[in-house]
Amino acid sequence: MDSKEVVIDTNFFMVPFQFNVDIITELENTLPSYKLTTPSFVINELKGLKKNNKGKTRLNANLALKLANSSKVEIKDISLLENETVDDALLRVSEVLATNDTELKNRAKNKGITIVYLRQKKYIAVDGKI
Repeated sequence: MDSKEVVIDTNFFMVPFQFNVDIITELENTLPSYKLTTPSFVINELKGLKKNNKGKTRLNANLALKLANSSKVEIKDISLLENETVDDALLRVSEVLATNDTELKNRAKNKGITIVYLRQKKYIAVDGKI
């Protein structure tokens, strides 16, 4: 795997619509030499959120899908292993992970994965080496 990749998780794709932050531009500015990627299982999770929710969550999931499908993000064809959760799979495939999920951030940190997250609902911060 190319180490110059930022893997974007499901909840990070929802950030722009929750906090009005352009995560793609922010990621490009913060990590200019990195490619933005997301696994296909994150796309499936967003599709599930869109299908199984109403109102704002559904709307945000729909917008997040559009963002994930933009030319700025490469969707990697990665499947979940048997009985594997999305979080477990993200930890398996990521060297740099963009997430705002507290539990996932802690697990990633314990595995030595660099974390990119939204700080103070305004800007992107990096925790770990890049």
